[in-house]
This record gives sequence, structure tokens and C-alpha cells, in this order.
Amino acid sequence: MLRAKNQALLQMQDMASAVNALQYYTNVQPSIRGRNVYIQFSSHQELTTMDQNAQAHKVGDQDAEPNRVLLVTIHHLLYPITVEVLHQVFSPHGFVEKIVTFQKSAGSQALIQYQSGQSAVQARNALQGRNIYDGCCQLDIQFSNLSELQVNYNNERSRDFTNPSLPSEQTSRSSLPGYGDAGGLYALQPPGSGAVAFPQMGNAAAIAAAFGGGLPSGISGTNDRCTILVSNLDPDGAQLFGKRVEVNFSKHPNITSAPDTREYSGSNLNRFNRNLVKNYRYCCAPTKMIHLSTLPQDINEEDIVAQLEEHGAIVSTKLFEANGKKQALVLFENEEQATEALVCKHASSIDGSVIRISFSQLQSI
Repeated sequence: MLRAKNQALLQMQDMASAVNALQYYTNVQPSIRGRNVYIQFSSHQELTTMDQNAQAHKVGDQDAEPNRVLLVTIHHLLYPITVEVLHQVFSPHGFVEKIVTFQKSAGSQALIQYQSGQSAVQARNALQGRNIYDGCCQLDIQFSNLSELQVNYNNERSRDFTNPSLPSEQTSRSSLPGYGDAGGLYALQPPGSGAVAFPQMGNAAAIAAAFGGGLPSGISGTNDRCTILVSNLDPDGAQLFGKRVEVNFSKHPNITSAPDTREYSGSNLNRFNRNLVKNYRYCCAPTKMIHLSTLPQDINEEDIVAQLEEHGAIVSTKLFEANGKKQALVLFENEEQATEALVCKHASSIDGSVIRISFSQLQSI
């Protein structure tokens, strides 16, 4: 139990049991004493009860005694996070004096020292659980038990903003004493409104900093707006209707109302209009396997094949029941066929039931 954070870690007997528990609560909202709770995988493989009382006391002390040094753990690290990126995220909440980044078993971490403790508290309250980029690089922020950071070099791993004359000699900070586990025992992804990207991180400086000073393949321009343009695709993009998809930044700051504009905020085509954090857990790149849910109770595999076979060769199907509801897995010959089936048949109707389709993380049936 992590009482100070209103969180808990629970270890099942085996991986299958953990997967079953998560799948059960995909469509069922669990609650404890009238409060909704959220369940997701932890980055920890094994729990230990050694020195449990001392550990709980340590975590409690950290929450009870905030200071000006924050320990930041970054989950879902899809893009590299540099000192420059962290400075841009945290500096709006106060003057950042020092930043040290390092790698530990909990993942990519950083220590951030503010000029005042008030700024650190404000930053933690504002940024805890939020994402640096949309859908990834989630921040888990705790107070460190360090009162002062020692920075010897100004480079991509560490920076003293009060002393720009420090040398830039490359050195690893991961072995610095006290910098590894200074902020707490466990790094969890907090539930709630965590999946919120920083709009200010959409500009060229942040994107370039995240990719080591240059833009990745397929990105030809950036701006500080939140609208994107989808057109022909990067060689690594998904195939759809014989073409590859490319995602890029748009020059338009927003989408204005017009006769050909459609609003999707309340549409059942949108898979992320409810339980946002929970749905993100099941996001994955396009695969040959799709998952169908909210199916009619009397449906059979022949009905499913008839609904989807126009989009490609179906290798195999599996119909099963979870939480009293019919669901199915369908394996196509390739990803493009599965993608086309998802695009064309998500939110379509079978015998009066509106079906939902997503890519499955499973590799075989």
C-alpha cells in the first residue's frame, strides 16, 4: 500500500492472472468505497515486503516534507528526453537552477532543483501525471530527499543554469551517490487526467531537442500549434488502401466550422472519449490481428467472417466471452488488410449492435 499517494501495488500469482484481471476491467469500472479506481501494469516485476514499515515511513516523509528538489520518472518513453526538454517543461513554474538526468531500474529519471520550494510544489501539482508529448513520456513526480544537487558539467545529461561556465565534458550521472533512488520506492503512472499533452511542447525547439537537434525522418516542418495534417506516408508508416500514411504538423492553428467540417468529440467513432488513461493502455501499432467487442450475443464466427472478408484474406478467428459479453479476434494475412477492416467497420452495426474494433497486441490465436 502507498497510502500517501492513494495507490497500491498488487502482485498476481502469474502473468495470465494479471492479464485476465486487466481484461475484466476493460469494460467494467471498478470502485472502492464509492470512488472509481484505475488499474494498469506496473514497471515492477516482483514485490518485496522487506523493511516494509521503513519503506512506508520513507514515502510518507517525502510527501509530508516537500522541498525544492524533485525526482521525475518518465514512463512510456517513445522519444528521448533531454535537459533542454525538461527545462522547457518545468521552467514555467519557477526558476530551475539545476537538472541531472540518469537511468535506473525504474526507467528514465531526472532530478530538478528549483530556486524555491514553493516553485517545486507548484510544478508537482501542475505536472504530475501529465505527458510531455501526446500519448507518451508521462511524468511521475515525487519530492526528493536531497536538498542540493551537485552538477560538474553542462551537457545533455546535466545542467547548472546558475553557472553557465561549467565545462561540457561528457560523463554519466547514473553512478552519482544518492541520485538513483532519492525520491521514493516505486514509480507508478497516476490515474485520472494523466493523458494530457503539453501544447507548448509542439514547437520546433522541443521536437528538435527530443531528437538530438534534428528532425526524424518524415517530419518536414514544425510549429507551435496543435493541429496536424495527414497525407502520403513515411516509409515506416502504416499501409492503408495501397498507400502509406504520413503524419505532419499543419500550418493551421485549429479547424474552423464549415459545411464540410464534422465534430467528433461525442461520436462513437472516437475510441478515446471515455476512460482516456485506461484506453491508452491498449494502444498499439497496426497488427494483422484485430479485436472486436460489443458483439451480439447470438453471433457466430461465420457472421464475423461475412462482415469482414471483403477487406482481405482471413487466416483464423476466435469467438469468446468476457464479462458476459461476446468478443472476437480476427487474424488477417497482413497489416494493411486488418487496418482497412478496422477503418471501414469500426462502429458499424451487426444485428443492431454497434461493434468496436481495435488492433490486438496478441501475435496469434
